[in-house]
Amino acid sequence: MKTPLIEMRDISIAFGGIKAVDHVSIDLHPGEVMGLLGHNGAGKSTLIKILSGAYPRDTGKIFMDGKEIAIHNPRDAKAHGIETIYQTLALADNVDAAANLYLGRELKTAFGTLDDVAMEAECRKVMHRLNPNFRRFKEPVSKLSGGQRQSVAIARAIHFNARVLIMDEPTAALGPQETAQVGELIKQLKAEGIGIFLISHDLHDVTDLADRICVMKNGQVVGTAKVDDVTHDEILGMIIAGKCPEGAVAGPGAI
Repeated sequence: MKTPLIEMRDISIAFGGIKAVDHVSIDLHPGEVMGLLGHNGAGKSTLIKILSGAYPRDTGKIFMDGKEIAIHNPRDAKAHGIETIYQTLALADNVDAAANLYLGRELKTAFGTLDDVAMEAECRKVMHRLNPNFRRFKEPVSKLSGGQRQSVAIARAIHFNARVLIMDEPTAALGPQETAQVGELIKQLKAEGIGIFLISHDLHDVTDLADRICVMKNGQVVGTAKVDDVTHDEILGMIIAGKCPEGAVAGPGAI
């Protein structure tokens, strides 16, 4: 087996004595999409917030390319190329794509003013790489469609050399055409060797886009499996009953 891009080993965190994540281990390889599934409160978002530096873990270790790394805050995560795209996208609606791409990391001219020309040129390059049909560079992102807004959020992450992308409900509230567009973006990122954690309540989305799934329940891993090795009914059984089918590798939370 190749060395995982990211490995989270024996991760735990408790809030007020309740273990939100209970001795969870999970890994991700380059160019792979790992779908995280589970009911609300299953622990999947908390686990990912530990990886993104939003929450400090109580126990466990995180490895990148086989070497242990320290993640104490979001700045640490970004330094290791771990970027998060939350469901809200965290875009500044009143400015255009280039301004969002460089939000907080603006390019300056020799005179100390904003280098709008350079930022737009770089924005056009990265957007063309992701979505060649994107043309609305001069408009505030508030006027873009949901799929186009996702393009801008993803472009911002990968422009600063993301190696791991965490996507939280990337197709929520999108129509079929925009959902397909986000699916194409994810396939493009996979082709570039970026590893993706995909959190979603939509089982069809996950099975269409993910290579493997990891199902969590009550803060523990029920099991992990290649998407092709399990049926939708078996995945539902993992989510609802915590039952691990033959095609999956059972975790400590499995029945």
